[in-house]
Amino acid sequence: MFRSDERVAVHDHVARELADHSLRWRRGAPDAVMHKGRTEHLHVYMLKYGAEVEVTPHPFDDFCLVHTSLVGGLEIETDDQRLYIAEGRSAVLPARRGVRLHWQPGTAQLIVRVPHNLLREVTGMQAEQPVDIGPGHVLPREHTALWDLHTEALLGAMSLTSDTPMRAAWLTHFERSVAMFVAAQARTAQGSGQPTEAPVPVDHGTVAGGSRQAQRIDAVMHYIDSHIGAPISLEDLARAGNMSVRTLHQLCAQVHDLSPMAWVRERRLQAARRYLRLHPQATVTDTALRFGFAHAGRFASYYKARFGEMPSQTQARA
Repeated sequence: MFRSDERVAVHDHVARELADHSLRWRRGAPDAVMHKGRTEHLHVYMLKYGAEVEVTPHPFDDFCLVHTSLVGGLEIETDDQRLYIAEGRSAVLPARRGVRLHWQPGTAQLIVRVPHNLLREVTGMQAEQPVDIGPGHVLPREHTALWDLHTEALLGAMSLTSDTPMRAAWLTHFERSVAMFVAAQARTAQGSGQPTEAPVPVDHGTVAGGSRQAQRIDAVMHYIDSHIGAPISLEDLARAGNMSVRTLHQLCAQVHDLSPMAWVRERRLQAARRYLRLHPQATVTDTALRFGFAHAGRFASYYKARFGEMPSQTQARA
């Protein structure tokens, strides 16, 4: 739809497409790009601001948004809680006052706009019945993979060029599947009386809910994802999980069958793979540095051992 480094133009474009909002530019230079695809009812966007920005949407009452962090991370403040969408995770954002989104520099989001009239249709609600999808919430990890499958199938169907009744029926099927997924997630959140994944407190030190072990692991994972390209030490991870280094080693071995630093490397490799798929022209050296690998050759070696191909082969397929 557009590519721009002009702040006012970027704000105007995004407000016109997604929702009216206030936009505060922070550190970094604007390097914004937006792509759009649509079906009869759904709008799908890929949005990147380039710089760090703070977005405060005005209330919207006829649709909800599902954000997926393709690159980088996104913080969402809603009421008295703060959600963090780490790279590769997804979250549902309903209409709500007092919402603020904090985009980290370089963050790219896949955003699906789901209208309430489609949610009413798939759930059998009356035309004027209000839609309540509950509070904003991050999808549980086991559901994130299902959402990825839905969106990949939808994007694949949208890319077909033949305009036939069969294609139209196929797109309608995928539209309804996406809407039913969102509706099911809303019922899960409402049935539990809380978001499907607990919010991240302001200090990012722990995660509410679940067992003490799960709290610690989630806190450490959040720290890794939010410092994916920065130097990370064992002490940093232990501090994030509010435990000793010895306990950190024991938990990582028990839960992931990895040492803590091997776990960090795995998260970085996964993030680098997603980035290479989205940026086929990126150099291996720049990608290595972006995700915390100081030596490009060693990064390529780790990458091939993990994925069975070189970074350049991933880019070529992308």
